Amino acid sequence: MTSQNPPSDASGFRLDGRHALITGAGKGLGRAAALALGAAGAHVYAVARTAEDVAGVCAELIGRGGDATPIVADVTKSEDLRRVFGELPRLDVLVNNAGSNIPEPMVDVSEDHLDYLLGLNVRAAFLVAQAAARCMAAQGGGGSIIHMSSQMGHVGAVNRSVYCMTKHAIEGLTKAMAVELAPLGIRVNSLAPTFIETPLTSGFMKDPDFRRWVIDRLPVGRLGTEQDIMGAVVFLASPASTMITGTSLRVDGGWTAQ
Repeated sequence: MTSQNPPSDASGFRLDGRHALITGAGKGLGRAAALALGAAGAHVYAVARTAEDVAGVCAELIGRGGDATPIVADVTKSEDLRRVFGELPRLDVLVNNAGSNIPEPMVDVSEDHLDYLLGLNVRAAFLVAQAAARCMAAQGGGGSIIHMSSQMGHVGAVNRSVYCMTKHAIEGLTKAMAVELAPLGIRVNSLAPTFIETPLTSGFMKDPDFRRWVIDRLPVGRLGTEQDIMGAVVFLASPASTMITGTSLRVDGGWTAQ
């Protein structure tokens, strides 16, 4: 894929005939990514732990004329990953999205919370990316791997020591994978959103003081929405970005520009 010239028109943003897998696809940014890639023409494999969630996403995509397959799996379990990637007919795009956060003071972080976030945000993310890279390398033709990072992969923040650590790790993984996999035509980038209104953020966004603290630090003057990341996901997945690898696309409303 990296040897191809980018299309000269809007067709370069289409994903017709491509197969895209999204982890954590049942809600929030994963759901938004699944809907966006499906609308661009990809066959979507929506992966999450909850059957009802992935069934709902796939039903919505199919109702819009798209193609989608729900997959119930826990990305922290190696046996689930072997099953999922072993059954794929093809893989052209991965959105490595599953992750979580537990905001709390650094001095209060328990070993259980530390292990949970490292296990999901780093270990599982690595193993998912490794499985996807193996699939793409074996089938030939290249591919696009998109890690869901965060603006917190570029800066620090109070009460987010572990989350920042995990997302900085993802940014490092993105660069290393990009360099190593480029000869195979596999591009690797990260997507780094600011605070987006999703189920993951809804709890602490109910605090008016915290919400105002966030908005005051966003030059655009508002929180992000799920729709704000849709175009970015399609762009990084599509032939329109064939020369882009090893970088982080910050959908952060200017947070990290300050």
